[in-house]
Order: sequence, then structure tokens, then C-alpha cells
Amino acid sequence: MDFKTAFKPLTVQPQEIEEKSFEMITEELGTHPFTEEQYPVVQRVIHASADFELGRSLLFHKDAIRAGIEAIRQGRKVVADVQMVQVGISKPRIEKFGGEVKVYISDPDVMAEAKRLNTTRAIISIRKAIREAEGGIYAIGNAPTALLELIRLVKEGEAKPGLVVGVPVGFVSAAESKEELAKLDIPYITNLGRKGGSPVAVAAVNAISLMAERLG
Repeated sequence: MDFKTAFKPLTVQPQEIEEKSFEMITEELGTHPFTEEQYPVVQRVIHASADFELGRSLLFHKDAIRAGIEAIRQGRKVVADVQMVQVGISKPRIEKFGGEVKVYISDPDVMAEAKRLNTTRAIISIRKAIREAEGGIYAIGNAPTALLELIRLVKEGEAKPGLVVGVPVGFVSAAESKEELAKLDIPYITNLGRKGGSPVAVAAVNAISLMAERLG
């Protein structure tokens, strides 16, 4: 039996595939409100999700890109809410400047404390993270409770993140947590609505780390 198909890919070269994808995204997105420094994040988020509505819904604090680049170049930690985000972030670009990508949600002490307090591991992991990652980038793609806890700690003066990439996906508290983040006067990247997720958080951090690396 012949399983050959008439379809042939335009190219099998990874760099060419990415470049062609970015060209198509720019053409299809058309006119947009994003600045030149914000656009690489939007482009990579759309590339990761194939979702133009999601890309258009992104919100940026005016200092978000600058703060993210500075945090990376100063060797600050990147804190992921879950392992999926940690795995996706490009480690070499973070480590080049002395930083590292951390995730605390499965640490034994975090799991034990969450059980003791009858709360989510995501909340306890953020409480641990702020003690170890002042000035770092928080990449939250899955857990609205982690984002809400970080917001609470920022309001109370206990947390001082360099940048919050808060894009949790879901139905319970996801959209609301992002609305609360957008009210803060700290560097953030977020989006409107229920959409988001690990690929979105990863794409945003990777876009910023690329910008940081290209500065030399």
C-alpha cells in the first residue's frame, strides 16, 4: 500500500520555518497597537499558540520589556509556576548572565506546607520563591492561585519581582487574576480573558531573553 502524500512542506530547515512563520504572522496581524519593543513578545506568543486573538489581547506595563531585559542581564532568577514552563524556557540564555530557572511547586517542603495549611502548592511555592528570587522574573502560565498570591504579596510589600509574566489559562479565577495584575504599577505582561498557558509564558520569557542576549 502506498502511503505517499502529494503535500510537500515549504521547507524542512528549522530557521527558515521560523522566519516564514514570523513573516506570515506580521502580514496577518496587520496594524496593531504594540510598540517596537513589545512586538517580539506578541509575535512569539502568536507563533507558540497560532492564536491571533490571544496575541492581540496582550497587555504590557510600560516598563515591562526594559525591566525583563535588566533582570536577565543582572542574573536574576526566573521562577516558573510549573515544570512545563521551566522546561520550555531557554536555559542557556538565562544562565549566560548568571541566572537560573527555578520551579518550587514539587519541593517536599512546599508539598508538606500546602498539605498542613490545606491550600494549593502553587500558593506555597510563591511564598518560598519570594524569599529566594527578589528582583526576578515570575513566569506564571497555569496557576491563577500563584498569580493572586504574588499580587497579594506585592501589595503587602513582601514581594519585589523584576517582571511578572502572568498568563494563567483556565476558567476559575484565571481572567480575574490577570485583571488584578493589570491594576498594579509594577512591570508585567498579561492578557485579557481565559486564554494563556505554559506556551504563552514560555514564549514571552524567551522573547525577552533573546532581546537581552542581542544587546551583547
